[in-house]
Amino acid sequence: MTTEKNNLAALSEPVGNVAEDAQKTTNVEVNNEQTQENEDSTNAMSENFADEEAALAAEEAGLDLGEETEEETTQETPEDSLAELGEAELVELFARKLESEPVQRLRPVVEAVKIAFYKQHRAKIEAERKAFVEAGGTEEEFAPQPDEYEARFKELFAVYRTERDRYISELEASKEENLKIKLAIIEELKELIKSEETMNNTFNRFRELQTKWKETGLVPQQSVKDLWETYNLHVENFYNFIKINKELRDLDLKKNYETKLSLCEQAEELTLDTQIIEAFRKLQKLHDEWRETGPVALEYKEALWERFKEASSRINKRHQEHFEGIKAEQTKNLALKTELCEKTEALFSRPMLSRKDWNKASDELLEIQKVWKTIGFAPKKENNRIYERFRAACDKFFERKREFYAGVKNEMEHNLEVKLELCAEAEALAMSEDWKHATDELIALQTRWKQTGPVARRHSDAIWKRFRAACDKFFERKAAHFSTVDSQHEQNLKQKQALLAEMKEADIKAGGFEAIKEFQRRWSQIGFVPIKQKDAIQKEYKAIVDGMFATLRSSERDRSMNRFKERVSNMKGGNQLRSERERLYNKVRQMEQDIALLENNIGFFSKSKNAEALIADVREKIERTKRDMADTIEKIRLIDEQEAK
Repeated sequence: MTTEKNNLAALSEPVGNVAEDAQKTTNVEVNNEQTQENEDSTNAMSENFADEEAALAAEEAGLDLGEETEEETTQETPEDSLAELGEAELVELFARKLESEPVQRLRPVVEAVKIAFYKQHRAKIEAERKAFVEAGGTEEEFAPQPDEYEARFKELFAVYRTERDRYISELEASKEENLKIKLAIIEELKELIKSEETMNNTFNRFRELQTKWKETGLVPQQSVKDLWETYNLHVENFYNFIKINKELRDLDLKKNYETKLSLCEQAEELTLDTQIIEAFRKLQKLHDEWRETGPVALEYKEALWERFKEASSRINKRHQEHFEGIKAEQTKNLALKTELCEKTEALFSRPMLSRKDWNKASDELLEIQKVWKTIGFAPKKENNRIYERFRAACDKFFERKREFYAGVKNEMEHNLEVKLELCAEAEALAMSEDWKHATDELIALQTRWKQTGPVARRHSDAIWKRFRAACDKFFERKAAHFSTVDSQHEQNLKQKQALLAEMKEADIKAGGFEAIKEFQRRWSQIGFVPIKQKDAIQKEYKAIVDGMFATLRSSERDRSMNRFKERVSNMKGGNQLRSERERLYNKVRQMEQDIALLENNIGFFSKSKNAEALIADVREKIERTKRDMADTIEKIRLIDEQEAK
C-alpha cells in the first residue's frame, strides 16, 4: 500500500503495477498479523522451567520422600535418560524397579522417575488447557480430567513409602538386636579372663567371639563410639591376660598389625581420590574395619593410629570443605534468585500503556528467565519457596499482559467493522467508469485500510481478499479501457530506449548522484510502454541504474578508504590504533549478527503469502551490510599494516 498512491496516480497505469502495490499491502497485513501472533505467544513463560515445575507439582501432590537415611545416601542417581519416556512407560519402569530392586536402593530412581513423570503430566495438562481455551472456554473454567497414570503412579509411590518405612523400622529393630548381641559378646569377653579352661581352648573361643562380632550387623549410631571403646578395652584386657602364652598372643598381634597397616595404606590412597563423596564413604568402611580389628603391640599402637587418623583427617577436611562449598554456593544462588524475584516484581508493577512498552518488558522478563536458568539450586528448604515466588511474579506479569491485550482484542473488533465498511465502499466503486475520481477514491480507501489496525487472525485473510478483489476488479477494468492506447505506449517505448542509450554513455562519475536523479525523473515522466516490453525494459533500466550507483559507491569507497588511510597514518601511538581497531572489530561482529538476523528473517517471511517484495528488500539489506563489512575488514587490515611498521 505504501507505493499504491504513486502507481495509481496515472490514469493509464496498467494492472500489473496495481498488483505490485496490492502485494505490498498484503505484506503489511501479514506483518500486522504476525505481530499479533508474537504478542499472543508471550502470554506464556518463554523459558523452560519444567524440572522445577515438576518438582513443585509432585510436592503439591503429596509425593515427598522425606529425609535421606544413611543407607540411601550411598546410592547413585540412575544414569539412564528418562526424558523420552511417556507417562505409561515411566509408570511401568517404576513398577518394575519396585518389584526387582531392594527398597533401600530405590530412592534415586524414584526421585528421577517422579520428576520425569510430572514433567510429562504437566505438559499434557497444559496442552489440554490450551485446547480448552482455544475452543472458547476460559482459564477459570478448565478442570483437568482424572488421569489413570497419575493415579497408578500415586499407588506405586504409596507402596514404595510403605515398604521404605517398614525397611527403616526393621533396620532400626535389627540395629537394637545387634546392639544386644554385641553387648553379650563383651560380657563373654569379660568371662574369658576368668576361664579355667586350657589356654588354647580359651584363645579359640576368643577368636570365635571376634568373628561373631564382625559378622554382627550395624548398631544404632549413638551407641557406636561407646560400644567400640568398651569392646576394644576388653579385647586388650584379654591380650594382657594371655600374655603368658606369648606365641599365640604375638601371632594375633602381628595379624592385627598387618590388617591395620593395610587400612592405613588404603586410607592414604583415598586422600588422592578426586571423588570425595565416594572416598568419604569408603573411609567410613575402613573405620568400621579398624574398630573390628583387635589390638596391636603397644610399641606400634600409637604410631599406627596417628597415621590412620592423619589420613582420615585429610579426607574429612576435604569432605567438609566440599559441602561447605555447596552450602555457600546455594546461599549465593538464593541471594541471586531473590534479586531476580525483586526485578520481576518491579517489572509487572511499572506502568505500561502501549504494545511497545509490553514488548520491551517481555524482552526484559525473558532475559531474567534466561539468567534464572543459569543459576543452580538454592538451599533445599528454600528452593521451592523461592521458585514459587518467582513463578507468582511471572504469572502476575502475564496476567496484566493478558488484560492489556483483552483491550487490544476489542480494538481489533472495531478495526473489523471499519474494514468491512471499506470493503463495501470499494465494491461500490468497482464498476465506476469515472476513472480519475474512482482511482483517487480507491487510493484513499487503501490509505485508510493501511492506517486501520489489524483484525483477528480468523478474519484477516477473508476480509483482505474481499477488499483486494474489489480493487483488482476496478483496476482490471481500467487497464482494459486504456489498452487501446497502444500507439502512445509504442512511442513511450522508443523514448525510454533512447534514454537508456543516453544513460549508457553518460559520465556518471562527473555528474554524481544528481545526474542519476535527473535520469530517474526523466524516466518517470515518460508514460507507459506495451505490456510485453514492460518487464524487459524495466529490467534493463534497473540494471543500468544499479550500475551507476555501484560506480559511484566504488568511487566513494576509494575516496573513503584514502581518507581513512590518511587518518590512520596520522594516529599517534599504538593506543589510538588499537582503540580504532577494537571499534572496527566490534562493528564487524555487529554486522555479522545483523546479517544472521536478516537471513533468519528471510526464512520467517518465506512462510507468508506473497512475500517476494519483502524478501527482496531484506536481501538487498544483506548485500549492503556485506559490502560495508568488507570495507570495515579492509580498514582493520590497514591498521594492522600500520602497527607492523
